[in-house]
Amino acid sequence: MRTFRGGLLIGLAVAVLVAALAITYERYDTRTLKRTIRRGEVLCGVNKGLPGFSIPDDKGDWTGFDVDFCRAVAAAIFDDPKKAKFVPLDASERFKELQNRKVDILSRNSTWSMSRETSYDLYFPAVAFYDGGGFMVPRARNIESALELNGSKVCVQSETTTQLNLADYFRANNMKYQEIKFGKLEDVIKAYDSGQCDVLTADVSQLYALRLDLTKPGDHTILPDVISKEPLAPVVRERDDDWMLIVKWTLYAMINAEELGVNSKNIDEALKSKKPDVMRLVGTEGNYGEELGLTKDWAVRIIRHVGNYGEVYERNVGSESKLKIPRGLNQLWSAGGIQYAPPIR
Repeated sequence: MRTFRGGLLIGLAVAVLVAALAITYERYDTRTLKRTIRRGEVLCGVNKGLPGFSIPDDKGDWTGFDVDFCRAVAAAIFDDPKKAKFVPLDASERFKELQNRKVDILSRNSTWSMSRETSYDLYFPAVAFYDGGGFMVPRARNIESALELNGSKVCVQSETTTQLNLADYFRANNMKYQEIKFGKLEDVIKAYDSGQCDVLTADVSQLYALRLDLTKPGDHTILPDVISKEPLAPVVRERDDDWMLIVKWTLYAMINAEELGVNSKNIDEALKSKKPDVMRLVGTEGNYGEELGLTKDWAVRIIRHVGNYGEVYERNVGSESKLKIPRGLNQLWSAGGIQYAPPIR
């Protein structure tokens, strides 16, 4: 009888263990790529409306740096950038909605930090945009440095890294300030524009975008001070390695293409190239695309439909855009910046 009971208990324990492993497998082996292909589109979480990065027009057509990255992923998979569907998300809900699989990828000016990876079980594959926290003030204040902001009323979006950066900066410099915080970005900009606060803080790239929405953009200046490191990156769920690799190497393909001088205008000529690095990029040598679960011409699809990194930067936030943000750190490493991609080989 004891042997029978012992065997029964062991059997039950094994069953419980198998069930637990099944739950863990289901939770972590999400197989996003297979579900995306079956669905026929990439679900992309984006900012609800940030000029230059992700913003819809009156017809609901999205444009922006972050939008183009999602289109590049769709192009790599489907050879069709229109297979990217955009889901607007607030800062407070973005990571939870990614965890809940409402979106496949988050491409939404999100800072890569240690706590976000460890607390949310998320992964930031690669830095798409090197940024930093900054301040915008009315020109009438005649302020040239953030060190002159003692006693200011500062508008900030809550539940963001910006809020912590603001507190750290003023504490480190022994200055006082009054925090005027709002959960929604549109409320932050309205408060600043109406004079409820005399300083607006956000990532510098975001300040360039938000200034366009002010009643009189020319009456406001962005201070030169950069008070934090804000590496902005796409985000995916952890333990979904196949999908993570596609997202990561989509960005790296765009950066490598710019470095190699391959763009949307000369991609057909690049397919004829005999240069080893170019051949590996466009798939005429090696099977790098197949190793990602894609086709040999996966990078060609990206470049043809969306462009290389420089093209995407300049038309959305750089010299060809209204924002005209200098590339700075986002310039290629070979041109004075720190934007750098591992080689395809």
